[in-house]
Amino acid sequence: MRRILGLALASVLAAGSLVAIAGVTSPVSALENGLARTPQMGWNDWNSFFCNVNESLIRQSADAMVSSGMAAAGYRYVNIDDCWSTKSRSSSGDLVADPQKFPSGIKALADYVHGKGLKLGIYSSAGTTTCAGYPASLGNERRDAALWASWGIDYLKYDNCGDHLGQNGQQRYTAMRDALAATGRPIVYSLCNWGQESVWTWGMPVGNSWRTTGDIASNWNSITGILDQQVGLEAYSGPGGWNDPDMLEVGVGSLTGTEGRAHFSLWSLLNAPLIAGNDIRTMSADTRTILTNTEVIAVNQDWGGRQGNKISDNGNLEVWRKPMSNGSVAVVLLNRGTSTSTVSTSASAVGLGSASSYSVRDLWAHTTSSSTGTISASVPGHGAAMYIVTGGGIVTPTPTPTPTGTSAIRGVGSNKCLDVTGASTTNGAQAQIWDCNGQTNQQWTPTASGELRVYGGKCLDVYNNGTADNTNVIIWDCNGQTNQQWRLNSDGTITAVGANKCLDVPNNAGANGTKLVIWSCNGGTNQRWTRT
Repeated sequence: MRRILGLALASVLAAGSLVAIAGVTSPVSALENGLARTPQMGWNDWNSFFCNVNESLIRQSADAMVSSGMAAAGYRYVNIDDCWSTKSRSSSGDLVADPQKFPSGIKALADYVHGKGLKLGIYSSAGTTTCAGYPASLGNERRDAALWASWGIDYLKYDNCGDHLGQNGQQRYTAMRDALAATGRPIVYSLCNWGQESVWTWGMPVGNSWRTTGDIASNWNSITGILDQQVGLEAYSGPGGWNDPDMLEVGVGSLTGTEGRAHFSLWSLLNAPLIAGNDIRTMSADTRTILTNTEVIAVNQDWGGRQGNKISDNGNLEVWRKPMSNGSVAVVLLNRGTSTSTVSTSASAVGLGSASSYSVRDLWAHTTSSSTGTISASVPGHGAAMYIVTGGGIVTPTPTPTPTGTSAIRGVGSNKCLDVTGASTTNGAQAQIWDCNGQTNQQWTPTASGELRVYGGKCLDVYNNGTADNTNVIIWDCNGQTNQQWRLNSDGTITAVGANKCLDVPNNAGANGTKLVIWSCNGGTNQRWTRT
């Protein structure tokens, strides 16, 4: 939210290039609360109303989310921001909803929102006070989380204002994570520490999303400035945990429709949480059309969870791309300048193989054309074109630097983890998929020599140095042979070096106990993996 107490914006450090297995590299495990498997979608009152929040506004906004078609397009969360409580806690130590602003109480409001098929969010801060000076939750995490759960809260935006009492961000945000988990209620957890302390390196096991920058404003310079700070962060995002470049300013202030379409295109490509900040009760037809463009939203909600990245920068003209789970590629051609310019790229540049023809779907015009390989558009100033490009077969995956740390490895198609059968430590024990559970037989450590180690001294191994499709994958004492070397690729595939084939879940299976094999690489989701 706006740090109206005058705190400076946090600078964001460059995070380096994409690292292996298309996921985060530092955390040992993801936040396993089962939520935000795709980026969360909703609305928050702050960007348009600041502290002028009340029960009527929230009820009317919930109504509008349904009547406008936003709910049908995927928006679910109606989120209350700062200034909802009284200025002091009750005599028993609880937060108190301001009775003037919320005369029916938050529980009744949650019931109303739930009755619309939507979910209700609330706000606090990982300090002693909120940004507007209201009581916050540092030191009261268990009490506050239990209260919110009793009200039926579904989403927490957790800011960074107030006295931190000498604790670092990871400590403060982890305390609330544990408090939310203790309630037993599924509550999406949105970290809002403004990108401080390189939150992307530790956010995945703590929250469902984490702010990567300071606050957004409803102007083009703010949007593009925040966009620049997302470069290099794509490796730290994936199903269950998302980089958050702040809320949407579509339809807010003087932002034009052209700018709004570019903003929405880019945030969707970045897998950002799509949290609208406009007055959805009175939005224009153009704003509603932008926010409910289901073709653009589908890029954001693609279940493979790959965050887009910039591949070309020619001054004011940029090209961004995002690999989709079906093998197509989403492309944004961006013109940051003030005059109309032609922005171009090619199928090979965005990662598609060679073909005589490509299908190019314009996600704003809702038309489909064909191309021999060039993707080009005349783009207005402060505007963007957005496409889905299909065709060209499979490109050989690009190897990535060896990641560090121990983590689980989750199958994109199965949503289950690379596992050693029966937690066995015996040579020859079969590798399989199983529900992710954090046990030692699901904890894998990449090494500089290309191994994937488990239990410290056992390696993922292709049985008997096999090279044929359907050869079993097992564990064995680490021995340095090529059948124990694995190449981790930027598209999420894991290639057996000796066989030059991919770690594969046979027949796209999703059942616990499915035995893993190697198979000719084909780009399928059953051959793609993320670190969690």
